[in-house]
Amino acid sequence: MVQRLGRRKFLLYGSAALGTSILLKACGAAPEGETDTDDTETEGDEEEEEGDDEASGDSGDTIKVGILHSLSGTMAISETTVVDAEQLAIKEINEAGGVLGKQIEAIVEDGASDWPTFAEKAAKLIDQDEVVTIFGCWTSASRKAVLDVFESKNHMLWYPVQYEGQECSKNIFYTGAAPNQQIEPAVQWLLDNKGTQFFLVGSDYVFPRTANTIIKEMLAAEGGETVGEDYLPLGNTEVTPIITKIQQALPDGGVIFNTLNGDSNVAFFKQMQGAGLTPDKYPVMSVSVAEEEVRQIGPEFLVGHFAAWNYFQTVETPENEAFVEAFKAEYGDERVTNDPMEAAYIMVYLWKQAVEAAEVADDLDAVRLAAVGQSFDAPEGPVEMFPNHHISKTVRVGEIRDDGLFEIVWSTDGPVEPQPWNQYVPETTGFACDWTDPEKGGKYEVEA
Repeated sequence: MVQRLGRRKFLLYGSAALGTSILLKACGAAPEGETDTDDTETEGDEEEEEGDDEASGDSGDTIKVGILHSLSGTMAISETTVVDAEQLAIKEINEAGGVLGKQIEAIVEDGASDWPTFAEKAAKLIDQDEVVTIFGCWTSASRKAVLDVFESKNHMLWYPVQYEGQECSKNIFYTGAAPNQQIEPAVQWLLDNKGTQFFLVGSDYVFPRTANTIIKEMLAAEGGETVGEDYLPLGNTEVTPIITKIQQALPDGGVIFNTLNGDSNVAFFKQMQGAGLTPDKYPVMSVSVAEEEVRQIGPEFLVGHFAAWNYFQTVETPENEAFVEAFKAEYGDERVTNDPMEAAYIMVYLWKQAVEAAEVADDLDAVRLAAVGQSFDAPEGPVEMFPNHHISKTVRVGEIRDDGLFEIVWSTDGPVEPQPWNQYVPETTGFACDWTDPEKGGKYEVEA
């Protein structure tokens, strides 16, 4: 039975955003050797970055776009499927006549789960291939690695994965969830349904550490308790010490909030089960484990645990039925769809709509302006691009079934407005982002 968020809490997470412009996976890892969790803030009063606002990938009969994800390395378990979704959207658009009467030509590069490589490939796609936009990244570390490339060149990235917020760039469109569209509702659901004592486990990089800062602030404000916190380097599978710490901190059971990414999740869930930490006493809430990860880990190790996303394959909408059918027809009946894939799929369509509204593909400033306000009947439900370059999204909690899919046990009544700057963290309380107003920009303080 799906529980729906009451009006009071729905307003808390969405409609009560501090004014209509307070809008806000993926999550990510820091480059090797770095664990700095400071976020790069894009201030609204910064001088305009130097760089050409036109790309020359719109010529002849094609429009060139870049796809930049990890096709190898520890993040390939998640990112290769996102590429499939983006290429499906491009194929559908091309078969329907393309964009502005031209076919989309996709140039695919492998970030190889290496953050400097992401920056190098982004620059190559922009400077050598002359693409008009790039669809890419998963981890926040990869996104932050390419951020300077896009801002210095005044170019455009579409980013499809839920992330930690605390960022709002003019040059990025974020189609995954901000924390108030995933992490915060998940914490509140756990407090209401599963317990007040939380152990936080994550990979050692930007997303988990920032996400856990938000969670700790929220638990302190909402009557919960953080009893432990531990991290693994990205890709590390030595999870036994963490399992031991969980048993010591929660001898009688409690909530585990999981922000592990990539291959680490395989070892974590298998050893959780092996240690007897079953979901009836130790429910795990994940925010980077979706249908594809469940399929590769093995559903038998995850049944009864939970994940918070905006989309599950089991969402019942006509648009989702068509999306799942098209994806399986393209890639095979054994394949599954998931939230980052859906966010990647719809961002290609939102970009298409923005280009058509601007009536040009290579004037990036015109496309940026036209993107704001674009809406789309997505598989997850209706979405809309807000002035902070994030989209409204419905929030859902799912319980993992023995078939590897999710039983949706809770959802908001409708789309929640995005908040990039977190309202639980003292340093960003009261701040918002609005790229349609030059006096506000990436970060401004809302008047009380």
